[in-house]
Amino acid sequence: MRDAVSCLIRAYAALGILIATALAPAAPAFSQSFPTKAVRVVTGDPGGGTDFVGRLVAQVLGNALGQPMIVENRGGASGILAAQSVAKAAPDGHTLLLYGNRIWILQYLRDDVPFDAVKDFSPITLAVRSPNILVLHPAVPIDSVRALIASAKARPGSLNYAATGSGTPNHMAAELFRAMAGVDLVRINYKGTSAAMNGLLRNDVQIMFATVAAVLSHIKAGKLKVLGVTSAQPSALLPDVPTVAASGLPGYESGSAYGYFAPAGTSTTVITRLNQEIAGILRRTDMREKLLGAGVESVGSTPEEFAAVIKSEMTRMGKVIKDAGIRED
Repeated sequence: MRDAVSCLIRAYAALGILIATALAPAAPAFSQSFPTKAVRVVTGDPGGGTDFVGRLVAQVLGNALGQPMIVENRGGASGILAAQSVAKAAPDGHTLLLYGNRIWILQYLRDDVPFDAVKDFSPITLAVRSPNILVLHPAVPIDSVRALIASAKARPGSLNYAATGSGTPNHMAAELFRAMAGVDLVRINYKGTSAAMNGLLRNDVQIMFATVAAVLSHIKAGKLKVLGVTSAQPSALLPDVPTVAASGLPGYESGSAYGYFAPAGTSTTVITRLNQEIAGILRRTDMREKLLGAGVESVGSTPEEFAAVIKSEMTRMGKVIKDAGIRED
């Protein structure tokens, strides 16, 4: 009798498992098998920073995911075409966007942006940062951030700064400096970094917030004078250079940042997988060294940390843009 009862219990238990399995919601197929095909990373900067980072990471990421990686450059229209193509892509993790700060400030610079930087994308990871370097022509008799602010306040409009277009990192760095310091610096716009650098070296303009790659050789040659780095903390790119914040403008921070995005609606499972793989690659010692050699610092954040950065930057830089009345050229 006891054996018969035991058999009956086991039978009911087995039946219960079968029923529970049948009634359980099916998990999306792509979350179990992702990726099932080549993964495409779209950038809007042919031959530029996002292109370099995208290709460097793709060399390792393809092996980790077990699928080919395709880095596709879609330039033009201020990078809008690249972002728009990913916003409209299937939210399955096979189409990603690698884009810079501009994606979250573009809506403040123009009225025809066909995507929403928050609603249309799922952040994966903040990939890299690159501070600007505040440099002056050696002929300018100023040797510190404090002295620069004092001079600009004493003679409003007497100092010019070089910019390479509305909303570019060097432009926004200068505008943030103007706003926080309460000074009047005159913007001189150039078509590209090379033209702006030549203007600075000729002393046509006195100031520039430039990338490390653009100014390092000139600093070493004594052709430019460096006052500070724009990151919140001293940068590994120029460890001996103090921050602008610590040199006379507390709270100041600016620079370039690139991050990976997926289309909104992408499965949390897929986002987590992509974050683990990409952030893990970015944190590798060999990858950090390669990126430092190219003038950027690797980050590798969580999706939540990246989303917080975007929200903070949109609030902070959106106000600067609105208050200064900046529009895209």
